[in-house]
Amino acid sequence: MRRLNRNSDDQLRDQGNGAVSRAPETKCGLNPMKSMGILVACLMLLSVVFSVSVILEDLPSESIWSGAEARVLQVKPQLQVVGSEDDSPHDVKVPGDELLGGLLTNGFDERSCLSRYQSVLYSKALTHNPSPYLISRLRSYETLHKRCGPHTEPYNKTIELLASGKQTGPSDCNYVVWISFSGLGNRILTLASAFLYSLLTNRVLLVDRGVDITDLFCEPFPDVSWLLPTDFPLTSQFSHFDQKSVHCYGNMLKNNSLADSTLPFVYLHLVHDYGDHDKLFFCDQDQSFLNRVPWLVMKTDNYFVPSLFLIPSFEEELRNLFPEKQTVFHFLGRYLFHPTNQVWGLVTRYYQAYLAKADEKIGIQIRVFDTGVGPFQHVLDQILACTLNENLLPKINRQKHIIGTAGKQKSKAVLMTSLSSGYFEKIRDMYWEYPTTTGDIIGIYQPSHEEYQQTEKQMHNVKAWAEMYLLSMTDKLVTSSWSTFGYVAQGLGGLKPWILYKPENSTAPDPPCQRALSMEPCFHAPPFFDCKKKIGVDTGALVPHVRHCEDMSWGLKLVDH
Repeated sequence: MRRLNRNSDDQLRDQGNGAVSRAPETKCGLNPMKSMGILVACLMLLSVVFSVSVILEDLPSESIWSGAEARVLQVKPQLQVVGSEDDSPHDVKVPGDELLGGLLTNGFDERSCLSRYQSVLYSKALTHNPSPYLISRLRSYETLHKRCGPHTEPYNKTIELLASGKQTGPSDCNYVVWISFSGLGNRILTLASAFLYSLLTNRVLLVDRGVDITDLFCEPFPDVSWLLPTDFPLTSQFSHFDQKSVHCYGNMLKNNSLADSTLPFVYLHLVHDYGDHDKLFFCDQDQSFLNRVPWLVMKTDNYFVPSLFLIPSFEEELRNLFPEKQTVFHFLGRYLFHPTNQVWGLVTRYYQAYLAKADEKIGIQIRVFDTGVGPFQHVLDQILACTLNENLLPKINRQKHIIGTAGKQKSKAVLMTSLSSGYFEKIRDMYWEYPTTTGDIIGIYQPSHEEYQQTEKQMHNVKAWAEMYLLSMTDKLVTSSWSTFGYVAQGLGGLKPWILYKPENSTAPDPPCQRALSMEPCFHAPPFFDCKKKIGVDTGALVPHVRHCEDMSWGLKLVDH
């Protein structure tokens, strides 16, 4: 407030100096009337100065978040008008680790993507420290992307060869093209997978913008875009690529149609319906062949990172990148996925209105696979059994209207996300109608209820991305089995959630939930094949850090053993 007081005083002094400069000069004193006028003016001026100083002294401090280590960051004063060019920035204290321990790099226009620098204001620093080697490799990748990205000279040269079909070998710049496919949670997980594969193979990742990528995510790399140019020669074929396509790697293996010379591009079909030949992508021998192909076009709806850890040629690099195996998506997610200003406005407005003042924030993510109209009683019973048994939420007392407690009452904000509003309404009413046995004050909130998934609707995905991010800001999290929506939230937040088991026969499971082994997502459709022995094998039992998922017995996930 000293800055404001000083500015106000300066203004008053300017006004005073202006008044004096306009006063008539006299050579031999003032007459009594003029002296009286000046005395009255001085008294009025002193009164104004005193009043202003008192008012300014009572104003709340500008420093909303304080800490021992802080720097001043220029941001907009009103998040609800985020992105407006008419608003002048003001000073907000931001913790010194807005670059997340070196994971992020400077060089961006902060106003173009506020979330990149403001996420730490919402208690979402990294839960682990990235390795120096990971930070070094990310800086090296950014250099590569700047040299080889869209519309650079190397890119233009390889595009000409790709369009002509005359490519005869790998170039200085090789690429992975990620096709926008499936729901938002799947797309976030597969983009992270494709980026890690690009990092491991020294390729540049280019992103098919689909219908809404630019509405959801800021550019993650400095200076050059990660978006695939709209004039890319193969774009018109993306929707037709499948496992039977002529350029599909698995199909070419199946038909023995791979030529000895390097192909201009190969399509990788890594969707859940892929066949045994497609799955050979995860074998070292096949990686050796793919290394000679300058353009790899990838379509997938799977978080295939766990199987990359089973490829021997990647083993040492992955060990150096991620000494803690369960941090892969936590780091890559926070590095790649920064909400646009539109999404960030939704996130911050909701957080400040409903979550910020709570002593504890609980997230509950509900995905229901039952057909029919909900809400379903067995799902509600399961949610309550999990949250009450695990002491995430307090029990209620149906016999009393008020519970007397000594000391300050603890407040808990419960953020629920679901396509249906029914579960939120029932739990909200329960904590409204009855007091808690602990005396805790429980607030139940749900940002939206879209009723059904609308993958191709832009605003639907904007809200979904905002809700994933809000869930990641909670202190404790409950998620639903098989849900990539929940996987994204837990990974971004560095949270090990309680996972609600998938109900069978419309019955609440007993036990209702289990604590996750790690914060990593699950690979839902992994291969079960030993590349060396050419036989089927349980890939969840080969190494200590790749295990079967809690919510899907055949899936794979990374853990720290």
